Amino acid sequence: MTDVFTAAVVQMVSGSELAANLGSAGRLIAQAAGRGARLVALPENFALLGRRERDKLALAEAEGAGPIQDFLASAAQRHGVYLVGGTIPLRGADPQRVRAACLLHGPDGRRLARYDKMHLFDVEVGAATGGGEHYRESASIEPGNQLVTVDTELGRIGLAVCYDLRFPELFRALLAQGAEILVLPSAFTETTGAAHWHLLCRARAVENLCYLLAPGQGGLHDNDRRTYGHSLIAGPWGEVLAEHADSGEGIASADIDLAALQRLRTRFPAVQHRRL
Repeated sequence: MTDVFTAAVVQMVSGSELAANLGSAGRLIAQAAGRGARLVALPENFALLGRRERDKLALAEAEGAGPIQDFLASAAQRHGVYLVGGTIPLRGADPQRVRAACLLHGPDGRRLARYDKMHLFDVEVGAATGGGEHYRESASIEPGNQLVTVDTELGRIGLAVCYDLRFPELFRALLAQGAEILVLPSAFTETTGAAHWHLLCRARAVENLCYLLAPGQGGLHDNDRRTYGHSLIAGPWGEVLAEHADSGEGIASADIDLAALQRLRTRFPAVQHRRL
């Protein structure tokens, strides 16, 4: 296992054109690899953030086959990185909905894990203050029901997606499965991000004594939706190690030190002190 390595989170402003989105993702993965990153994470909806929620149905791929999955495998192999492929639409049991699948590929291009987003964003943003943004992901997305962690030479990685961040019990369950690095591809709205993004990311990292990689969408999309961005890497003490604080695409990278993580967990064994 590698004790110290560089990880990178990629921020995008994905739109409704698949080819353009894949082109941007490929360029940013190459930049991250050029900085020495061995683990690279793309944001939620990196391949498509359509004008309508149901646009994703037209691009839905079968399990294990399709241009988006081929892109992820090829990019991981080309750059020799572990690549977390944000989320992509995969066909599920319901023909009117897709699974929002987060895929992890290894440096040889092989797929190592798949996590289907479990918590769906069915909310009225700003409802308490009279806000007018309405979201109903369940109309086009079928929820997953499986926790996913996977052993790699970089450590044990746990996968989650965006709205999952508000459910601490999910992350505690990932920790119970041995997670050391949590990866959370996201597309937080500007409103909810400004209110809660840093608070929640830092909390999930510190309460589980894990590193947390949180790549996000960040900017104005061609559906007039504005996302918060601030893609970041948080350390197990709750500190923000790196952040792309500007709107628009970019990369943030930081070193992940698993030996230091284990020393912290030994000296500060808060998890073992829990009383249920």
